[in-house]
Amino acid sequence: MSKIPVYILSGFLGSGKTTLLKNLLHICNEKNINPSVLMNEIGKTDTDGESISGMLKNSHLEKLLDGCMCCNKKSEVTECLLTLLRRKPDVLFIELTGVADPEEVVDSITEPDLLHLLHLEKVVTIVDAENILSYHNLFESDRDLVRTTKKQINVADYLIVNKTDLVSEGKKKKVEKLLRKENALSPIIFTTFSAVDVNDIFFSKSSSVMRLNMKRSDEIPNEKRTSFSRIKSISLPLTTQTTTKQIEKFLKRWKSHLLRAKGYLHIKEGTYSMQCVMNRVNWEPSTFKGEYYLVMIGVNLDTNEIKQDWERTFKEPIYTEK
Repeated sequence: MSKIPVYILSGFLGSGKTTLLKNLLHICNEKNINPSVLMNEIGKTDTDGESISGMLKNSHLEKLLDGCMCCNKKSEVTECLLTLLRRKPDVLFIELTGVADPEEVVDSITEPDLLHLLHLEKVVTIVDAENILSYHNLFESDRDLVRTTKKQINVADYLIVNKTDLVSEGKKKKVEKLLRKENALSPIIFTTFSAVDVNDIFFSKSSSVMRLNMKRSDEIPNEKRTSFSRIKSISLPLTTQTTTKQIEKFLKRWKSHLLRAKGYLHIKEGTYSMQCVMNRVNWEPSTFKGEYYLVMIGVNLDTNEIKQDWERTFKEPIYTEK
């Protein structure tokens, strides 16, 4: 079964994410693309969901209220996404809270129940031109806030600088300098009211959702999906018994681009859940009954090299995603 492409809309509070989402849903209606949406709100009140739900003609909206889906709402994400997938969407949009880390959300969509159903297409971060410099000034803000906004910028495939009508040309240049310090590669688009060319960013001819629509109309056989995101997740199967030392040694070889890794693995003592964040690796006994695997999540990971290294290390056939 083909994986559904996922677009993550990230950005700090009030940057313009919901306005961009409305623009995307309008284009979906025009192109006869069937979207589903997962929206996350920090508070208990749904401030944006009602305006969005009216734009979803044939699909569905799920809401996570009163918490961040990468923190205290993480356990509910899988259930919400599976509900959306039952509606057989062409594309899935996830709008994060302003304080969410996109990396954590990518981690959520690689859970066992979702791993073979979804693939990350792009992370788009919207930046508030008027306030982003203040967010990054440690004298005006706190370290956690600065760390979050930096991560949102660092992992983005596209950076949309919004509300440019509220700042001077000099401030725009300072904002661009800040963004390039954190992310030297991704395109930067300056705009107002989140008015960007969504066809270019989301629905170009090379995008997964447009390829899917072309295949449906032309009855072209399925081909594997390619992620266009700088954040990549690589799933590696393991059919043999291994050791904690062997796995940790393998991860260490790729740590320069690795954000995190996780999986269910068979070692001498039994089945264990492994979680790796930065240099810290945690192993816990597990009752998991599925196929053993390791997922690596990182920025600009070299997929082919990692899979070949995995094959050499564990004598596993190179895994091809379907």
